[in-house]
Amino acid sequence: MFRRFETLVDPYVDYPETDRPPRRLWPFMLDYARPFKAVFIVAGVLSVIVAAVELGLIWAMGWVVDILSGDPAQVWADHGLALIALGVFVVVIRPAFQALDVLVLNNAIMPNFGTLIRWRAHRHVLRQSVGWFENDFAGRIANRIMQTPPAAGEAVFQVFDAITYSLAYVLGALIVLGGADPRLMAPLIAWLIGYAVLMVWVIKRVGPASKAASDARSEVTGRVVDAYTNIHSVKMFAHHDRELDYAKEAIEKTRRTFGAEMRIYTIMDVALTVLNGLLIVGVVGWAIALWMQGAASTGAVAAASALTLRLNAMTGWIMWALTTFFRQLGVVAEGMETIAQPLTLVDAPDARPLKLDRGEIRLEGVSHHYGRGAGGLDRVDLTIAPGEKVGLVGRSGAGKSTLVKLLLRFYDTERGVITIDGQDISKVTQDSLRGAIGMVQQDSALLHRSVRENLLYGRPDATEAEMIEAAKRAQAHDFILDLVDPKGNRGYDAQVGERGIKLSGGQRQRVTLARAMLKDAPILLLDEATSALDSEVEAVIQDTLYGMMEGKTVIAIAHRLSTIAAMDRIIVLDDGRIVEDGTHDALLAEGGLYARFWARQSGGFLDPDTQAAE
Repeated sequence: MFRRFETLVDPYVDYPETDRPPRRLWPFMLDYARPFKAVFIVAGVLSVIVAAVELGLIWAMGWVVDILSGDPAQVWADHGLALIALGVFVVVIRPAFQALDVLVLNNAIMPNFGTLIRWRAHRHVLRQSVGWFENDFAGRIANRIMQTPPAAGEAVFQVFDAITYSLAYVLGALIVLGGADPRLMAPLIAWLIGYAVLMVWVIKRVGPASKAASDARSEVTGRVVDAYTNIHSVKMFAHHDRELDYAKEAIEKTRRTFGAEMRIYTIMDVALTVLNGLLIVGVVGWAIALWMQGAASTGAVAAASALTLRLNAMTGWIMWALTTFFRQLGVVAEGMETIAQPLTLVDAPDARPLKLDRGEIRLEGVSHHYGRGAGGLDRVDLTIAPGEKVGLVGRSGAGKSTLVKLLLRFYDTERGVITIDGQDISKVTQDSLRGAIGMVQQDSALLHRSVRENLLYGRPDATEAEMIEAAKRAQAHDFILDLVDPKGNRGYDAQVGERGIKLSGGQRQRVTLARAMLKDAPILLLDEATSALDSEVEAVIQDTLYGMMEGKTVIAIAHRLSTIAAMDRIIVLDDGRIVEDGTHDALLAEGGLYARFWARQSGGFLDPDTQAAE
C-alpha cells in the first residue's frame, strides 16, 4: 500500500530544461509543482473532507446530547440505528478518510516533492559555469541546495495539512453555529476579523525575518565549510583563533536574526491567547444566554462549546502552520538566489558536436579581462598547428591560465574568436569540446571517491586492464596497491578523501596523470603537470609524458623551463599579450624575456617577477 502512494509521482520524470528558471517565488514553486498537479487536487479535496467529517462529528455530539433528554428505551427505539451508524462512521469511515489524507501527504507528496526540487536544482547548478562557482562559497551553494527542498516540501505540507483544512473548518463552523442559531455567528465573525488582522501582521514580518535568518545560516555554513576544506592552511598558519572569530561573526549574525524572528512569534502567541479568550466567552456565553431564554437547545450549547474549544486548540496550530508556511517560503526565496540564477554560459541554440580530425587551435584577436578591464588576455593572435607541442611561459598574471580556461570554454571570450579545426568553440557543444581535451592541472584535486572511480572519470567505459595500464604508465600502480582507507577498502577501491587529501601531492598528481592518459584526448593541456613530483619520479614520468604527447596537439604551462625546452615552440606571455614566440634555442639567441627567465632559473625553476595573480 505504501509503495503505491510513494510511486504516484516520479521525481526524476523528464522535463524541459530551461537556462532561465523563474526568478519570482510563486512561478518558481508552480514550475516545480507541475508533475504533482493531480495529487495536489486530491490532497486538497481530502483535506476539505476531513474537516467536514470533524465538524459533522461535533454536530452529531450536539444531536446526541439533545436526544438523551428523553426515556432511554424510547431513545433507543427512535434513534438506535442512527446511533449504530454514527458509531460505524466514527470507527470505520472517519479513519479511512484520515488514512487516505495522510497517505497522500506523507507518502505521495513529502518524499517526492523535495526529491524533485533537489534533483532539478542540483542538475541546474551543475550546468553553471566555472566562473559562477568561483564567485561563491561551495558550502553556501550546497547548503541552499540541501535546505530549499525540505522547506518547499514543508510549505506544501502546510497548505494541505493546515491551511486548506482550517479554511474548510472555519467555514463549516460558521455553518454549524448558524444552523443552531444565526446569532451565534456574530462573535465568531468578530473573532475572525481580529484573527485575520493578527495573521496579516505576523505574515508581513515573518517572511523577511525568516529569509534574513536563512541567509545568515547559509553564511555560517559557507564560512565553516571553507575553514574545514582549507584545514591544512588553518593549522599551518596557526589561525585557529582567527577562524573562530571569522565564524563567530556569522554565528552572532545568525543569533540576532533568529532572535528577531522569535520576537514575532512571542507577540503572536500572547495576542492569540487574548483573542481566543474573547472567542470562548463570546460564543459559549452567548449560547448559554440563548439557552436561558429558551432560544437554543442543550445540544446547541454543547456543540457551540465543543466547536469553540476545538477552534481555541486549533488557532495556535493554524497560526503556527501559517507562519511556518511563510517562514519556509522565506527559506525557499533565499535558496532561489542560487537555484534560480540563469545560466550565463550555454550552448548556442544550433550547437553541434565538435568534429576534430586534425587538432589545429587558432586564437584570433582574443581578449578577456574577467569584466575588470585589465588582467587576463589582451588581443592575442595565436595558431597552433595540428600535432604541435607548445610551451607557455610567463610571469604570474601574464594570462597563461586564462588562455587555458578560454580554450576549455570555462569562460566566453569578451572579444575575438577561438577555433579548433576551423570550428568556433562557442558554436559547438561544451561536452564535445571538453571531451576532446585532456587536462592535467597543478592543483591535482580528486573526487572524494575510490581511486578506481577517480581514474575512470577520464574514460568511464575503460576496462580494468586499461585502467591499470594507465596507472602503471603514471608510476601510480605500486602505491595504489598499498592504499587502505579507514573502512578497510584496499588498492583501487580505497577512498582518497575530500579533494584527495589522504594522498600525498605527488600521489595525487600521478593519479591525475593516469586519468588523463586513460582519457587519451587528441588535445592535451598540461598546467605544471609534474610540479608535485620528486625529481626521480619526474624523470621516469617525463618519458611517459612525451610518449603520451605523440600525435596530439599539446599546450604545456611550466615554470620549470627544462620540462618544456624540447617543445616545438615556446610562447612567452607578458601582461596578457604574446611577446615572444619561437623554439628554445631561438628565444635564447634573441636575449629577450625568455632568455632572462632561463638565466634566472634556480634548480630548474622559473623565478619570475611576480605580479597580480591570474
